Amino acid sequence: MPEKENSIKSFLADNLPTVTVAILLAVGVRIFVAEPRFIPSSSMEPTLLIDDRLIIDKISFRWRKPERGEIVVFNPPNSPVVPDATKVYIKRVIGLPGDRISIHDGKVFVNDAPLNEPYIAAPPNYTLPTQDDALCPNCFRPDNVQSGKDFPFFTVPNGKYWVMGDNRNNSLDSHAWGFMPEENLVGRAMFRYWPFDNRAGNLSVPKYN
Repeated sequence: MPEKENSIKSFLADNLPTVTVAILLAVGVRIFVAEPRFIPSSSMEPTLLIDDRLIIDKISFRWRKPERGEIVVFNPPNSPVVPDATKVYIKRVIGLPGDRISIHDGKVFVNDAPLNEPYIAAPPNYTLPTQDDALCPNCFRPDNVQSGKDFPFFTVPNGKYWVMGDNRNNSLDSHAWGFMPEENLVGRAMFRYWPFDNRAGNLSVPKYN
């Protein structure tokens, strides 16, 4: 028995520093570099399905801004329509700071041009809440999101983004709670590693004309 105890102590003495460093590196990577996430809802279908597993890149946005079309993970803003602001969301960036956005006739227009979006499940069947023909940022409530009217455009403020789920008619996104602050960004969806099928691999950013 003493020999076994000595063997365990010797093993710990020899390997504890290595194990400790490995744990610290793993924690550091998860906090600052990348982390795994899974998809809990259908809001990004057909691009991302429930239970898809992704790697989230948490470092890119430290030296660059998000691009239109990138799929990003973020903390939702405080809003009456957000049931749990402690859960991160995953959506696609549609409007960048300074962009002119409008939504009508089932199409999203960016800077007066219709956005070609082959990745969406179906065109949005909603309009946005407006007041005096301008976007009403304090009007994002379930009872009036559907009662807005088509409008010429609104401009995304500096430091904010307009994000939408690919499953437009089943997504709690900017059309429901407004603009996403840049400081709420967690990272970008970089790689789908599960299920290991023909959908696995890098998540590409669409090219818009």
